[in-house]
Formats: sequence, structure tokens, C-alpha cells
Amino acid sequence: MTEKALWSGGRLDSVLDISMTKLNQSLDIDKRMAQEDVRGSIAWARAICDAGVLSETEFTQIRDGLERISEELSNNSFVYRSTDEDIHTAVERRLTELIGPNGGKLHTGRSRNDQVVTDFRLWIKNAGSGLSAQIVELQKAFLERARTDLDIILSGYTHFQQAQPILLSHWWLSHFWALERDKQRLKETIHGADSLPLGCGALAGTAYPVDRFKLAAELGFASPAPNSLDSVSDRDFVCDFLYWASMLGMHLSRCAEALILYSTMEFGYITLDDQFSTGSSLMPQKKNPDSLELIRGKSGGLTGRLCAMLTTLKGLPSAYDKDLQDDKMLVFGAADTAGLVMAVMSGVLKTLTVHPEQCRRKINTQALATDVADYLVKKGMPFREAHHVVGKAVKLAETKGIDLAEIPLAGWQEISPLFDANITEIFSLEAAISRRCSWGGTSREQVLKQIALAEKIIESAD
Repeated sequence: MTEKALWSGGRLDSVLDISMTKLNQSLDIDKRMAQEDVRGSIAWARAICDAGVLSETEFTQIRDGLERISEELSNNSFVYRSTDEDIHTAVERRLTELIGPNGGKLHTGRSRNDQVVTDFRLWIKNAGSGLSAQIVELQKAFLERARTDLDIILSGYTHFQQAQPILLSHWWLSHFWALERDKQRLKETIHGADSLPLGCGALAGTAYPVDRFKLAAELGFASPAPNSLDSVSDRDFVCDFLYWASMLGMHLSRCAEALILYSTMEFGYITLDDQFSTGSSLMPQKKNPDSLELIRGKSGGLTGRLCAMLTTLKGLPSAYDKDLQDDKMLVFGAADTAGLVMAVMSGVLKTLTVHPEQCRRKINTQALATDVADYLVKKGMPFREAHHVVGKAVKLAETKGIDLAEIPLAGWQEISPLFDANITEIFSLEAAISRRCSWGGTSREQVLKQIALAEKIIESAD
């Protein structure tokens, strides 16, 4: 079986093997850029009309035809043909069906090389706005948890060993700030896509006197790309987008990993709502955190998409090569995944239940060992020596099988005469929290300042 393509009838006889036809077609992927293609085509028609290529009558005819195509796309009445390699040829083919031979004039001075990357940049700019709004909604969910869980204390971890006590709100906000970086990174990605390739032709520019600055302004780009050869092959903005998605996925994966552990019987800090949990086909008692596991798992795919794009680009010489056809598949998949995992994580946060007493009960008093060292420092002992002394106390408690707070005064004074009866005051979790009062610390005062700052960020985004 063979297929005829829109470009048939010239240098090539255009009869493709069916397997080659399937490999060559990208319509199922790039038809997501249909409206962007129509928008770019209307702007191009105006530009070549201004350049004297089209008459005003021809331009009006082409514009009206493209606007009808836009309506067909919007109401899902647009009919794709087997000969449509991609969305660009589909739109041009339908335009010619609607208005006749003048539809063939639209592509004057334009190549699919500059056309496709223009559509793609427009798509990323549009999609970026929606994804940025989703980041804000997820930030709101973390912020609301920080407000709700303000006075809950749990152990902070390094190396996933208990380290120092923190407010749970402080932990929630740590993910808020990671998302803020993701939001700014996406903003920079959109900025990186804000250069117009249209008018660069296949690689050397167009032979018609098109005003590319006017064209850029009409399509909402900051400026036209300054080098035609670079512009048609530039996919830095694609890598930037995929890097953004991989970083977002990594940040949510880290959060998911901790929440999975916190939801186990061994920790018991939280319980996930049933609507974000699944059961086992065999074990009746199971309540599995599949929502979080899937978020964690999707991170690998997002990182893989970035790696795939970089691997493709590193072997390309210059201008356009068909290898670049897969860039849209990578970006569209990343955008879909990023949007979905943000929505699920937001739902998880809004519906989970925190168990404050369990969070507190699981804290080992060894988590206050640094506070004991600071106690000695305030009495004049150098910190490095204090660190060594408290290490002995920790070892003594472990040897006796007791908590650090249960060492009797005599035991403390045997280790160092600087200890006195007020050593017991060190083992107050609230006091330990309040001592971390520098900017960005976990004290209640500082966490409230964090919340206020986060609220201002959200207000500015709305």
C-alpha cells in the first residue's frame, strides 16, 4: 500500500513504503498545535501581503479560509486525511479545498522548518501559562497545610535518620519554596521561547521583503530570531522546558517519598484519604499510597525525556534535521505528566490527615543532642569540645538503653562538671523549636514570617 503526500510531484515521485509513511507521519502528535498553526499562517499571509506577494483580495480569502479551519478545529468537525503528514500539511490541504488554488500561495517564502518551530514556540508559551497557574494552586495547598499544621512538631531528618525537631509547617513550606523555584524556572523557559523563527525559511531566510519585526509583534513574540540558520534548529527552549518538567517531577518525587514513609505503620505521621489510595488484589488489609508512588515513578519518565532530547541534539550538525520531529512528543508528554502529578499531589495534600501525637511520640531525645552541645557552649566550652562531650553522653544513653533525657544529673556531671540541674530544661521540644529563631529557621515566629512571605507571593501570582 502506498500513500501520496502533499509535497508529491517534483524531485521525488513521492511514493512511500507504508512503513516509511507511518514513521514519517507526526499528525497524531503535532495536531495539538493546530490552532497555533492557523494563527501563525494568518500572520504569515498578512506579512507576505504587505510584502506584495498577495493582493488584499487574496489575503482576505486566505484569512477567511483559515478562520473557518479554526472553527472546524474548535468544534471537532475538521477531517484529517491519510495523506496529511502533519498538522501543517493538513491545514494547507484543507485551505486549498476551501478556497482553491490560491491556498497554495500561503506557503510562499515559508518552509515547514520555520513554520513548525514557530507553532511549537507559540504552544509552549500558551501551555506555560496554564502550567504556571497549576504550580500556584499546588503552592496554595502546601501553604494551607502550613497554616493548619502550625504547632505540630515532628523530627526533621538528614540521611533519613532523626536529626533535629522541626515544625511540620516548616517542612510543608520547604516544598513551597522548591515549587517557587520551579515557577520561576518555567517563567524563564517561556522567556527563552519568545523569539520568532517565522521568516527564516528553510535555513537561509526568506527571499521576500517580509517585515519580521512586525510579524513578531503580531504573534506576540518579543523579537524575531537574528540568525536564520540557528533559528530553525534551535531547540534550547525544548530542553529548558523538559529540564523544568524534570525538576518539578524530582521535587514532587522527593515529597512523595517522604509522605509514603510517613504514612506507614512504622511512622504513622499521616493517613492518606481513600480517594488517593488503592487496595491489594490479594491482601484485604492493605491501603496502598499509589497516588504518591505514581508521582514518584513519573519523575523518572520526565528525566528520561530530557535525556532523550539532549541525546538527539548532540549529533545534529546545523539547520533542520528530521530527528527533531520527536521533540513535540517529548514536550507534550512532559506537559501532560507535569499537569497530572501536580493535580494529584494537590488532592493528596488537601485530604490527608496528620496525627500530631504520633509525630511527637516518635521523636527520640537524641534529636536534642545539638541543643545540649549549645548548652555547654554558652558556659564557655568550645563547640568542637562540646560536640565530643555530648557524643559521650549519647553513647552512655545507648549503652544503658535509656533516652538521652533520662541520664541522671550525676551521670551528666561525670561527663562534664559544666552540667547542672537545669540540663533538664534542654529537653523541651517547644524550647528547642523556639531556639531556631534566625531568619528561615523553624521557630514559630519565623515560620509565621515564612507564611506571610508565601502569602504575598501567592497574592502577586493571582
